[in-house]
Order: sequence, then C-alpha cells, then structure tokens
Amino acid sequence: MGRSVGVWAKWILTPFNIFIIILLTACSAPGTMAPVSDVAQPPDIWLDEHIVAPGETLYSIAWRYNLDHRQLAIANGIGRDFKIYPGQRLSLNLNGRPAPSPPASEPAPQPRLASEPISSNAASRSSRSENQTPPSKTKTVPKVSDSPKTWQWPARGKILAPFHSNGGLNKGIDIGGELGEPVLAAGSGDIVYSGAGLRGYGKLIILKHSDKYLSAYAHNSKLLVKEGETVAAGQQIAEMGSSGADRVKLHFEIRFDGKPVNPVDYLPELN
Repeated sequence: MGRSVGVWAKWILTPFNIFIIILLTACSAPGTMAPVSDVAQPPDIWLDEHIVAPGETLYSIAWRYNLDHRQLAIANGIGRDFKIYPGQRLSLNLNGRPAPSPPASEPAPQPRLASEPISSNAASRSSRSENQTPPSKTKTVPKVSDSPKTWQWPARGKILAPFHSNGGLNKGIDIGGELGEPVLAAGSGDIVYSGAGLRGYGKLIILKHSDKYLSAYAHNSKLLVKEGETVAAGQQIAEMGSSGADRVKLHFEIRFDGKPVNPVDYLPELN
C-alpha cells in the first residue's frame, strides 16, 4: 500500500503531468483561461459628453474628437470667446451621433518611409509605396476665401510617415529631426493651445490661422509660446523632441473645418 501511494505521489509531482492537470482544469471551466487570440477586440466607444479638465481649451477638446470648434461651441451654448471651465460638461453629440473615443496614442511611424526626404518633386514622390496615391503637381486645397495665403514647412527633415485619409491612421505627417531643432509656425495666427493634455501628442501647440484652418505641432521637447499669443509665419514656437513618441520627430497636422487634411497639399514645393 505504501509503495502504491509513493508511486501515485511521484506521478502527480511530475512537471509534465502537473501541466496536463492544469490544462484539463482550464478546459473544464469555460471562459476562465481563454487564449488571448480568441478574445475579441472591443468595439469603438462612442462618447456623448466630455468633462473639461484643467488646462484644456475648446480647441484642444474639438481636436481630440475631430470636431469643428465652432460647432462644438454652438452645440453647448458657448459664446464667441470660446471660454470653458474645468468640470464643465460638453455635449459631443453635434449631428445626432456622438463623437468616437480618441485613440490611446499616435500610431508608430512606417519604417518603409524612414529615408524619404521632405520634397514634393516627382522623383521623390515616385519612391513612395504603390498603395499611396501620389499628389498632383498642382495643390488641391479647398477653394475658400480665408484659405491661408502662405504656408511654409514647420521643420526640415525626412518624412517618417505620410498622411492617411482612410480612417485616420496618421492625421498629419511626421518629420524627423534632432532634439532641440526649431519648430516653426507654418503660418501666422493665434496660439489657442499650448500644453501636454492630449494623450499621444506629447507637448503640443495648436495654432489658429482662421475660423476654418488650424495647425498642430506635436511631440516637442519645449514649448516657446503661450495661449493667447499671436505669431508670424516662420516664427519659432517650439523645440523638436520626443514627448509622447518613440523617437525625436515633429508630428504636424492641418485641420479644415475640424477635419484632417493632407499638409503636403498646402506646403510649398522644395527644390
């Protein structure tokens, strides 16, 4: 009898058999140890309202949810000064549908474009992948009266990731550079946000050029302007960095009526 017990105990303590027992136990309890690959991704979360946090502006909140700041103000009875306060509840349901929850962070840059220089001539653009439609030589910008007259590159460097219009994988362009390099205003306007409150953008500046056009400069190491300041085209507004990113770069966006547009369509040709 003692010998039988000893053999049984030895069998239980065998590592392989312990694994078999654990596996059988998991299978007998449905849902307790489901493989990660079998767990479905959660659906998009649609939000009805946003509670204003300290440091946020109406512009930064509208930017977060891809909304037009003017429509957001109208929907919430906010005046033309666009003043909001911490703790204020803002409805995001502007047209019968709430706004989607913003992504946790910006997508990683696409390595296949890491060596592409900032250039809009035909030779450099032809080197882009086949699934990206090369922009035409003539800029196709919205024909509106308040379109910015003169845009300029906010930094000089290599394009690490291009703009994607299908689903917003990249709502702007990523420009490589060195830590501390100057970040310039792409056009004249007013600083409507300067801070680090938008997840995934790091230290961010949002510049208002007109009622319709805004531009943004993300992942800076240092912000050199404050909200309420007016800047000129070409004026340095920040220093390039890697805040909220995996490498030093400038993430640059242009929004028209709250929607992302391809910055390359607005920027001048470079020789």
